Amino acid sequence: MTMFRNALEPWHLLVLAAVVIMIFGSKKLPDTARALGKSLRILRSETRAMRDDDASDASDEARPEHRT
Repeated sequence: MTMFRNALEPWHLLVLAAVVIMIFGSKKLPDTARALGKSLRILRSETRAMRDDDASDASDEARPEHRT
């Protein structure tokens, strides 16, 4: 387990970035980053909506119903 303790160092990230640029090319990277950002925004908004729905459901269950 001690072998993986410092497995990810800053120069590893630089090498990884260089490989990604070589594979995808510099022209496609902005489009890919834009699509990734859009996907993350959608995921975040959906997660927030689910959390808000759960909170409103919990408050509805805690509130007694008034029946006439």
